Amino acid sequence: MNESRTEALEQRVAEHSNPLAALESLYRRFSEPERLVRQGGRICEVTPMHYRVRGLSKTARLGEIVAYRHHGAEYRGEVVRISADDVVVAPFEHTAEASLGQAVFATGALDITPHARWRGRVIDALARALDDGPALLRPSRSEVQPRGTPPALRRQRVAEPFLTGVRVVDLFAPLCLGQRIGIFAGSGVGKSTLLAMLARAEAFDTVVIAMVGERGREVREFLEDTLGEAGMKKTIAVVATSDESAMMRRRAADTAMRVAEHFRDRGEKVLFLLDSITRYAHATREVAASAGEPPVARGYPASVFTDLPRLLERAGPGEVGHGSITAIISVLIDGDDHNDPVADCVRGILDGHLVLDRAIAEQGRFPAVNPLASISRLAERAWTEDRKRVVQRLKAMIARFEETRDIRLLGGFQGGIDPELDLAVRQVPVIYEVLRQSPKDPAAMDPFGDLAAYLKAKEGAHGG
Repeated sequence: MNESRTEALEQRVAEHSNPLAALESLYRRFSEPERLVRQGGRICEVTPMHYRVRGLSKTARLGEIVAYRHHGAEYRGEVVRISADDVVVAPFEHTAEASLGQAVFATGALDITPHARWRGRVIDALARALDDGPALLRPSRSEVQPRGTPPALRRQRVAEPFLTGVRVVDLFAPLCLGQRIGIFAGSGVGKSTLLAMLARAEAFDTVVIAMVGERGREVREFLEDTLGEAGMKKTIAVVATSDESAMMRRRAADTAMRVAEHFRDRGEKVLFLLDSITRYAHATREVAASAGEPPVARGYPASVFTDLPRLLERAGPGEVGHGSITAIISVLIDGDDHNDPVADCVRGILDGHLVLDRAIAEQGRFPAVNPLASISRLAERAWTEDRKRVVQRLKAMIARFEETRDIRLLGGFQGGIDPELDLAVRQVPVIYEVLRQSPKDPAAMDPFGDLAAYLKAKEGAHGG
């Protein structure tokens, strides 16, 4: 037993009101051999994606963290498969420093203990600071009481709407606190920009952003330019760039969710942004493939479709007396294919979807949200009956305008024949102009009023 442990035991005995009882308790606690001996093994195989360790099979658990040291540095990984002879470890760092015969020791589960002072900070998937700020404060274990996912029947009902400040969202797909919604889009259509605009919503106490598989050069641009200094004040960003290991990219989403759960359990309203769930699925696929899982759908193993709901179900309303996690998840549509297995799976889990249309983006209309394809399953709780009728009317006009676009371009439109089409041709371009919004524009806190005032002004000018 080392000197520091001996001093700690002596101190606890001295402080205990009954020294004899304290000695008996400490004896029971430390008399078991496994508490005094580190469980370990040795590396017997190394590949670019994983390494195998013999000697840990009898004691290892899935998800447990193991570590080895090389030239004074510690390298950690996670157990992803256990067999009778060895365990498969997915490393957090790349395996270049791993060698055959290297001693590896179990270190237990990954400990994530967030602190209120983490707001404004950027951390990695292992909760280590990535910025130039001071060391991250961590609360004592007595202050941390992890609760995990609330049982379904003990969750609060989702009922309180909030304004995002983005007109197209607040008009056509309004959100409620505790809702989970996805942003479905191909690459380069404006997902990250829309996420940053939604992060400005004033309804939240804390914002947690998970940047999974992001391009390294875009991290600072997003945090400093798109999100801005004001947005970062209540934001905690968890970053795992595309060049990091699959395990780090997979862990980043879990770490961010743990941070969000911590603040939810403190009674706060938390906004959780994940960019993107597709890259998280890609990282999970890499880890599962290295563990030997067979693919079942377009190269994805079955565990991917188990991990997706397991992650996303952690968001939502908390128990009575606690806060909520409102989740906005970006879904990268590979090749603009909305029938991609990940998109299909996520669409069935979430409470709605915002669809970004490349054709709208090419017209220069941002955010490029398609109001006809976007749905919020909780919109009924945000609209009054009057606003519901207004939105239905607006959607009908937009649909009529879009379905006759080719005919009008060919010169087949004649005014005065169809009054409904005449109204759509006159008003839909005005609606599109109202929905146009850039990240530098102030948040729109009265979208229906803005739309009504703009349409009235344009109608008056037209009538004049």
